[in-house]
Amino acid sequence: MNKSILTTTAIAALLLSSCSSVQKTTTNDLATDNPIVTTLDLTKVTNDKVPVTINPGRFTTEKAIYRLPRVVQGTYSVSDFGKYVDDFTAYDYEGNKLEVKKIDTNTWEINDAKKLDKVTYLVNDTFDMEIKGGIGGETPFSPAGTNIESTNYVLNLHGFVGYFDSLKNNQYKLDVVSPSKFKRTSALQVVDTKTSEDSSTLTSTYFAPRYFDITDNPMFYGDLDVQEFKVGDIKIVLSVYSPNKKHSAEKIKAVMEKMMQAQKAYLGSINSTARYDIYLYLSDGTEKAPKGFGALEHHTSTVVVLPEAMPDQALAKSMIDVVSHEFFHIVTPLSVHSEDVHYFDYNQPTFSKHLWMYEGITEYFATLFQVNQGLVSEDEFYSKVMGKIKTASSMNDTMSFTTMSENVLDEPYASQYYNVYQKGALIGMCIDILMREESNGSRGVLSLMKELSLKYGKNKPFEDDKLIEEITAMTYPSIGEFLNTHVVGGTPIDYNKFFAKAGLMLEESKVKTNYIQNNGAMIVKADKATETVRFTDAVKANSFWAENGAQPNDAIKEVDGVAVTKETANQVFTNMYMWQPGKEVEVKLERDGKEVIIKTTLTQSYTTGTSLKENPNATQQQNELRKAWLKG
Repeated sequence: MNKSILTTTAIAALLLSSCSSVQKTTTNDLATDNPIVTTLDLTKVTNDKVPVTINPGRFTTEKAIYRLPRVVQGTYSVSDFGKYVDDFTAYDYEGNKLEVKKIDTNTWEINDAKKLDKVTYLVNDTFDMEIKGGIGGETPFSPAGTNIESTNYVLNLHGFVGYFDSLKNNQYKLDVVSPSKFKRTSALQVVDTKTSEDSSTLTSTYFAPRYFDITDNPMFYGDLDVQEFKVGDIKIVLSVYSPNKKHSAEKIKAVMEKMMQAQKAYLGSINSTARYDIYLYLSDGTEKAPKGFGALEHHTSTVVVLPEAMPDQALAKSMIDVVSHEFFHIVTPLSVHSEDVHYFDYNQPTFSKHLWMYEGITEYFATLFQVNQGLVSEDEFYSKVMGKIKTASSMNDTMSFTTMSENVLDEPYASQYYNVYQKGALIGMCIDILMREESNGSRGVLSLMKELSLKYGKNKPFEDDKLIEEITAMTYPSIGEFLNTHVVGGTPIDYNKFFAKAGLMLEESKVKTNYIQNNGAMIVKADKATETVRFTDAVKANSFWAENGAQPNDAIKEVDGVAVTKETANQVFTNMYMWQPGKEVEVKLERDGKEVIIKTTLTQSYTTGTSLKENPNATQQQNELRKAWLKG
């Protein structure tokens, strides 16, 4: 249920930066079950602010509480969407203003609520606020954010539409007014459209069964490039916004169609949605463009933000990695999720203990299916596994995953969240190998998730504290022992033990790497005292930089004419990550107060690393287990 951090760019984005009991809601505040009528008017935007009107129907209480989400599903961080609301006003049926008290960042208390007719307010977008921390601190992760500009509107609706405390289960009727020339895509059900008399505007009316469906169905409006295709009986709608038209939906569609056909073949009988939307916003790297690259999953869609400067091949690879992860979320949490997910509290959420499953298993599927379906070679798959081990080893390997998951908003757990995509995926791998061993190759973690999907499904949550017990009963005692030892407990995993079961071994060798990492480990770090980015000692083991004279502690001042600052670091190091041999580059370094210039043509960079290889002395049983694991 979750935010997916794009591993190819997330570390660059971080260089200079400083998914209990659950209460169900009731509806006793309303005298009627009529839908809450909401309007977003994109034709009346002023100063990048969208006017919003909320008509809840008639209240029977003296006070009403209205909120914008503090936290949204899948982000595992505080977003405070109330920060972006201005001019919040409540009106009675005579058009007079009612008394409103702002209780906190995201909450308004309306007095004389029996007289309440409607509330109105203006919404700022979050993309513009990502500069230097935005309003009052952190801004939402870009794929969870909002954009308001003349050619594009990213309508993550949780950033525009709030809820009355006890009315989250009421239906919503949402009107979006926009210029007629706009293209518009949304998986929400369109129930009506109306064109103005002069044909300049179009009002699209959508229906949402409850507030969850408002937050779970983002929209794109504006100058979009849209392509559709079918994967089995699932309709895929790809909406692309490329401000400088560097990338087309047609090219991306070819990549997505091949990938998602392979995913569908891998999933087999699991099919939880009739339509799936992919919304791709390509950031042009300008001052007000989004800086957080990656994706946010929704039940039947995903919002992706990536750099527009990416070459076609790099964009295709990133889309495969990112969207495949998000699409696999149709398994979990769409079909398998806890009460914390099902009855999510946007203001004071509780979190499930099982991020190892929501994000870890999902990331594992997104990695394994590629080798299973022949999209990558076995060596490429092994390399990805070793990269995850390398990254996970740099994090807290003795922290209980269930404790981290349950307390993910707070330190010291929040800073370990990224490990759900690393060690979480490795947990999935180990369970898969164990199940293959126990069942003589016939069962794996995918079959386990299918069985859990059949037991629960979209509308039936599991009890958080009983999941491991249930999984153990459905599988083998060894699975329960593994989960209790390495997921609930803090015992590090000996991956060699699992590789040996599959006839694999580790060996030191010369491996390809990129220009900001050595086999997954960063070779640059932020120096907060000087607000610079410097090479670490690891630069000596990166063949390209070593051959071109870079040294530890060299400050990287400029890359291809772009100065490295807090504002540009994300884009600069994202571009460096994407460098390919043959490109001409110019890098200005500062060493002991003197400028050092490296101007050359890129050659393939290598480093020494640990590789995962097939053991020539493996037994037939080990080789058969490996075949069942990778191709079963």
